[in-house]
Amino acid sequence: MPPIPEPAALAQLMPFAVELGIEIEQASPEGAAARLAWAPELCTGAGIMHGGAILSLADSVGAICAFLNLPEGAATTTIETKTNFFRAVRKGHIRATARPLHVGRTVIVVQTQVEDDDERPVAQTTQTQAVFSGG
Repeated sequence: MPPIPEPAALAQLMPFAVELGIEIEQASPEGAAARLAWAPELCTGAGIMHGGAILSLADSVGAICAFLNLPEGAATTTIETKTNFFRAVRKGHIRATARPLHVGRTVIVVQTQVEDDDERPVAQTTQTQAVFSGG
């Protein structure tokens, strides 16, 4: 298995994650974690963090988890995502923690938990990542 890139280098592989301000905290084949700060430009009405921002964090950290489980020379992309939202976020940070549920030859399934600063559940995402050769 090739060496695991540093978290900052992993973030650079996803320009959209960098644009949102996602901070990768930890990454290994066993799991990955990242956080995103509440900001007015990431909100809907009433200062509530937009579900798309929450899902973008979950998708990004899930993709990193899947990426680190790929065979050499393969690539991945999300082909399905299912998210349940549990509570609104009006301040602070959210933190997403992803772990692989299934690592197969053609798909990788990752589950991601999103929590607020008080470790209360914000959302749960299950995503399926396709595995395909890079060539």
